[in-house]
Amino acid sequence: MAKKSPKVDEKSLTKGELRKLNALRKSIGPELADDAFAKWYAQQDRSNGSEDPNVELIAAALDPLIDKVRIPRGSAYAVRRGRGRFIVEPIELKD
Repeated sequence: MAKKSPKVDEKSLTKGELRKLNALRKSIGPELADDAFAKWYAQQDRSNGSEDPNVELIAAALDPLIDKVRIPRGSAYAVRRGRGRFIVEPIELKD
């Protein structure tokens, strides 16, 4: 009798993980794909999955300027890249 493959909760997967699982199922079959995906998924580090690594870099870069820059309460700024520089623009907040 064949060994029962571990079930994968597809509702809790992200869009990218679902794509990976479906691609595996198409290429190697559903039983092998479920086993392979379950092993891969168990090895993934999901402690910081939703965090953008750029947020930490931007925060670290702006931290030394915390006492030098005054940002009034209720204001917002957009930061985007330009040719070798950063462009900072105030944006309008909708009430």
